[in-house]
Amino acid sequence: MTKASKRVLVAPSSFCDVDRLPMSRLEAEGWEVIRNPYGRKLAKEELRALLPGVTGIIAGLEPLTRDVLEKSQLKVISRCGAGLSNVDLEAASAMGIIVRSTPDAPTVSVAELTVGVLIALMRKIQQMDRDMHEGRWNKQIGMQLEGKTVIIVGLGRIGRKVASLLRPFGVKLLAVDPAVDGAEEGTQLLPLHEALPQADIICLHAGGEDEILGTKEFSLMKHGVFLLNAGRGGLVDESALCEAMRCGRVAGAWIDTFSREPYEGPLVSFERAMLTPHIGSLTVECRRRMELESVDNLLDAFAEIASRS
Repeated sequence: MTKASKRVLVAPSSFCDVDRLPMSRLEAEGWEVIRNPYGRKLAKEELRALLPGVTGIIAGLEPLTRDVLEKSQLKVISRCGAGLSNVDLEAASAMGIIVRSTPDAPTVSVAELTVGVLIALMRKIQQMDRDMHEGRWNKQIGMQLEGKTVIIVGLGRIGRKVASLLRPFGVKLLAVDPAVDGAEEGTQLLPLHEALPQADIICLHAGGEDEILGTKEFSLMKHGVFLLNAGRGGLVDESALCEAMRCGRVAGAWIDTFSREPYEGPLVSFERAMLTPHIGSLTVECRRRMELESVDNLLDAFAEIASRS
């Protein structure tokens, strides 16, 4: 590969904030590194402007759609993360672009955060912490986790890890995932419409952006459920969620992923909505592993291309 063709775009703005080793590996292999200058997820036009001459990308969640790929010189897409819903895989395959991801790296960090936030929601920790900081000694009664029915929507790596962390709490576990034939012992697989009326807690860990919870699905839920979305923003109809929170059908919600980021939507007005800026994988251990794996995947893919020549 010529020097001119060894140009890689590193799209995640926080890449190497934890450890510079992944960047050092690229530089040691003679790669010219182009960084995201915006400090946030790249919009489509910003991405296009950075791609000329780039043959490899360390990708975050920016839109790698067919029209973007067709006007690029990309040979390798190495996703720093698990999901690939932002990549047009059919178009990439047709153009001979190799696509890799890091599906194992985020599992523990996202699952631990999900369980921690769930307990905080049920015990109203966020509201009482705010009261204390504002000088109010205001005790609020919460709920315990033991004995509750939890639905896990999306029984992939993260969903299964969440299930394993929840089992010792003595919950009843239901799972919804059309792509899975069987669940581990202690977890019952059901269709969504059968599982929802039973749920005290709903955890979304599905990939893709297809809506799963809309007005109809919220109408099936019992009063006072807790909803946690660490999957994708598009999984939930936001207006339907807001209405469910207004009427008390949803007692508390945690949302870590949004269709548009940074988020400035209507959920910010709900005290019982805990909103975090897409931090599921944002631990030192996870970021280090994910970034190193994404660099190794990129270098391995180019070595594979070179071996064909």
